[in-house]
Formats: sequence, C-alpha cells, structure tokens
Amino acid sequence: MEYIFFGTPDFAAIILEKLIKAGMPPVAVVCNPDRPVGRKKIITPPPSKVLAEKHGIKTYQPEKLGIDDLWSKIAEMDFAVVAAYAKIIPKEILEIPRLGTIGVHPSLLPKYRGSSPIQSVILNGESETGVTLFLADEKVDHGKIVASIKYKVSNDETYETLVKKLAELGGDLLVETLPKFLKGEINPLPQDESQATYTKKFINEDGYVDLEKDKPEIIERKIRALNPEPGVWTMINNKRTKLLEAKLIDGKLKITKIQIEGKKPQFV
Repeated sequence: MEYIFFGTPDFAAIILEKLIKAGMPPVAVVCNPDRPVGRKKIITPPPSKVLAEKHGIKTYQPEKLGIDDLWSKIAEMDFAVVAAYAKIIPKEILEIPRLGTIGVHPSLLPKYRGSSPIQSVILNGESETGVTLFLADEKVDHGKIVASIKYKVSNDETYETLVKKLAELGGDLLVETLPKFLKGEINPLPQDESQATYTKKFINEDGYVDLEKDKPEIIERKIRALNPEPGVWTMINNKRTKLLEAKLIDGKLKITKIQIEGKKPQFV
C-alpha cells in the first residue's frame, strides 16, 4: 500500500496518527507552508508536518500544487488521501494515483458539503452526524461514497470536542477501509444529489449575537459551534465582549465565561 496524504490542521494530524499507529503510514505528506500564528506571529509548522517529521515521513509544502517532484511522486502511488488540506486540489492531480483519491469529510454526505460541516451540524441542532470516505472529483465533496460511519451528537458538543471525535472516527474508518479498497472489494456508490446540502465559511459577522433579541438556544449553539474561530461576541457596556462558554438552564441562557476587549478570559 503506497499513498500520499494531503492534510494540514489538527483534524488531519489525528487521522494521520491513526494510520501511522496501524502500520499504514503514507509515503509522503502534503500540507500548507509554515504560517505565522498568534499575536507574536511566530512561524509555526502545521500539525500534520510536525507529526510526519516525528515519524520520518517526507513532507511537501507547496504554495501551489504542481511542483514537478511532487507530481512524479503522486504518479507512483496506489491512491491518495485528502483530509482537511485547506486547498482545492485540481482534478488532474486527484486522478493521477492508480485508484484515485479518497476524501475524508466530517459529515454524512451528501449532507453538509463544504468548508464548515462540523460548525453547521452544531448550529442546526442535529442529533446525528458522522464521517464519509468518498472518491474526490472536481466538484466539492461530490464523488462516490466509499464508506461512512455515524456518530450521535450530544447536547453539549462543542466544535473542539466534535472535530477531535470525528477525526478519530475518520482515522479508524480509513484503517478498516483502505485494505479492502486496495483489493477492489468495495463498490463505491453515487451520492443522492436530491439530499445534498451545503455549508459556508463563517466570518466574524456570523459570530455576533444580540442578548436581548436572539433566542437563548441559538446563542448557546453559536457559542459551542463558532469558538474558537471566528468566535462569538456581543456589545456589553459599549465594549466588544467575547462569549466563550454558556449553558441552558430551564430554557434560559447562562453565560459562564467571557472575555472583555483588552482583558483576559474570565468566568462569570
């Protein structure tokens, strides 16, 4: 089994670690270049790169895909795996490996295609989500389904807890599925386009809430879904205030942790 792994953030690193521990490491990892992080803008490598280098796996960090030695390396592979790479991969690259490219998506496709399935599931109050492995093509999260697994969403699930759980499920599903896929024992099935839904990338404005007008359950979901990025905020005493944690008690919203502009986070 020879494959290349495309992935950048923690979600990708958790999946990659599952594959490595199962004795199924990729030949190489492709991720974003090192970026400045935090207020001090310290140049920091992506989590997937840190893990790959720890295990002696070759890493590539192209600003744009198309580097000659990477293309030739992909051409030698049985398949590729893509998990939160954070860049659109052209169709001509997806089709280079002998068996194509498997995408790992944290929803039950065709529902919640796009860039924010985890946040959207929490915002919409869904009781169930999951992970889907699919054959990536030129359309967003559109290809035939290779395998999927369901996950029951708890009422206190946050983005940070759910992303970790779904990454772990995705890693386990890959470990179980890839040997069968390589042997030709899986028949990928088309997605039902009539059931497709799409998500968007959330921005700062999406995180604003009005404590007087917005429904308590909507605010509470936003706090669980949109922290740490882009964050949830409101104006209190003419100061921008981040709402970091909250809970519903008998249908009423109880804010438990905030951060007033210019100050450190505090419990209330």
